[in-house]
Formats: sequence, structure tokens, C-alpha cells
Amino acid sequence: MSIRRRAREVALHVFYQMDISQGDAQEVLDLYWENFKPTEKVREFCQRLIEGVGRNRSEIDQLIEENSENWTLKRMAVVDRNILRLATFELLHCPDIPFKATLNEAIELAKKFGADDSGAFINGILDKIHSFLTLSADERQAVPR
Repeated sequence: MSIRRRAREVALHVFYQMDISQGDAQEVLDLYWENFKPTEKVREFCQRLIEGVGRNRSEIDQLIEENSENWTLKRMAVVDRNILRLATFELLHCPDIPFKATLNEAIELAKKFGADDSGAFINGILDKIHSFLTLSADERQAVPR
């Protein structure tokens, strides 16, 4: 398994635990590191994801909801919601990661941890988000919300 895929899995576990227990990200992550010993590179990328989603969560959540027809974040499955958050953070703040890589990794996480239709659900929303983000600033302003 690649370093980044493993880091995404760890981040998903941490966000899932935070959603379920309303715990602090660093506390949940510290507990994870006590029980599992990933490589330093996995830890670094995981930390980047967790901190990035945490810092940008309102922007990320708004973008997800605006591109999810008839779905609010609260109605989404916990796994799907957190995969979308991770992938949306990558789309917004990780220019070193190509869209196709982010999309493929999100779909793989959905297949492994989500429901049967999670992959298609996530694919559709991320595709809309990517299309929105590729618009110019003027074009974005014209998009009805």
C-alpha cells in the first residue's frame, strides 16, 4: 500500500472517531499512534490532511453541500462525509496531487469502508466540485447557489 493511501486511511479513521465521539483530532490521532506504528512519511501526510481539513472545514463543508443535490452533510453517511472532506481538502489545498489521483483514492476508500453505492456517490460530488473549482472567478459568481 502506498504511503499516501495509508495516510488517507488513517485520517479517515481519525475523522470517523471524531464524528462518533466528538473527540479532539490530536487526542484521537495520538491514541491511534500509540496503538499503530506507521512510518514517519505516513504520519507526516496524515498530519497534513488532518490539520488541513481542520483549518478549512467550514469552506470544505460549504463546498460539499453546495455540490450535493438534495444532501446535507448531516444526512450523509459518516464514512462518505469524511472521505469527501479529505478529498475536497486535497482539491483545494494540495496542488501537488492531480485530480485523478484524489478522485481514485477517494473512490478506493469508499469501496473499502463505505456502502455499496458510496463510490458512485463520492465520484459524482467530487466531479461537480472539481468542475466548479476549474471555473474562473467570474464564472463562479454566476453559478446559482
